[in-house]
Amino acid sequence: MKKSILAGAALALALACNKTAPPAPAAPTPAPAAQPAPAAEPAPAKAAEPAAQTPEAPKAAGTGTALDIAMGSKDHTTLVAAIKAAELNYVVASPGGAYTVFAPTNAAFDALPPGTVEGLLKPDKKADLANVLKHHVCVPALQASALKDGATQSMADGKTVTFHVQGDKVLVEDATILASITAANGVVHVIDKVLVPKAN
Repeated sequence: MKKSILAGAALALALACNKTAPPAPAAPTPAPAAQPAPAAEPAPAKAAEPAAQTPEAPKAAGTGTALDIAMGSKDHTTLVAAIKAAELNYVVASPGGAYTVFAPTNAAFDALPPGTVEGLLKPDKKADLANVLKHHVCVPALQASALKDGATQSMADGKTVTFHVQGDKVLVEDATILASITAANGVVHVIDKVLVPKAN
């Protein structure tokens, strides 16, 4: 009995020695060192945007010539075209003058008989056009408040106009003064009709 116990113990010891120990767990692979992030490429310089253009403010009363005032008005494009066609720019643009300019609106020119404006703008009618325009200009500068009922005024074409005062309304012949703007070289009166020179 004792022998069989010893034999069993010896067998158990032999079996234990023949068993291979389980392999040691592999050392964890070190994590790769963090690579520095590539430097961000500088964004291409943005071209400087042009500064916003502020629309030019209309010339204040008294700072522009009579021509400047007419050219700055969308209601006087026909008058400006006529002044240029007649080559009278120098008159209403002269900074040293003291002029009164009666400035018909586009609607006033449109009310003329069909073809009148187109006919006057033709090169061979330049003298006639100049006479019509000169009938709208005089010296000196006359403020509307100074115009008296029944008073007359000689114009640049040598002919006269008559003023009429009806309450707060002032007329040049049958054209009503709608507004008055002081210019650097006189005064501009906006009128609703074209002044037609009277026949001699």
